Amino acid sequence: FLTIAPCDAAEPWQLGSQDAATPIMQGIIDLHHDIFFFLILILVFVLWMLVRALWHFQDKTHKIPQRGTTIEIIRTIFPSIILMFIAIPSFALLYSMDEVVVDPAITIKAIGHQWYRTYEYSDYNSSDEQSLTFDSYTIPEDDPELGQSRLLEVDNRVVVPAKTHLRMIVTPADVPHSWAVPSSGVKCDAVPGRSNH
Repeated sequence: FLTIAPCDAAEPWQLGSQDAATPIMQGIIDLHHDIFFFLILILVFVLWMLVRALWHFQDKTHKIPQRGTTIEIIRTIFPSIILMFIAIPSFALLYSMDEVVVDPAITIKAIGHQWYRTYEYSDYNSSDEQSLTFDSYTIPEDDPELGQSRLLEVDNRVVVPAKTHLRMIVTPADVPHSWAVPSSGVKCDAVPGRSNH
């Protein structure tokens, strides 16, 4: 068994995502880099057009064109092509993230309370046929030990087997919560009255 938390941790003054621990997170990082490339291209093009327009049309000597069918076509087609280049990989990643594992090796239920979480391993029963359940409290921000991350450390960590499929069921007991493992590319919001997995 390995713990989820040490896969990667946030570093002081870190920019960007944590190192990927799963193929899904690697796909999220790659999609971010691809979209950022298109963002830079669009930014350079728009700035070039703005500077060009300010330079050429700074006085009344140049006439402003009234019709520009070619530029209208380019202005419509080019953004559509860029959106297609963004949409195809993002939909592929979205559908791969939503894949439901038919027979997971383990099912863990995370119940969010206002100041803590309760975890329940429903596949592992104790001798009296009760599922394994424990509470996990965040370590106060003035108590972290050397090497612990502020507001990210808990007193009882969730332990899962490595390289196996698992089902995580997230539900709140009282107020909305979210449950996340950033290095795995997993984030699930819990709304009262609903169970998400």
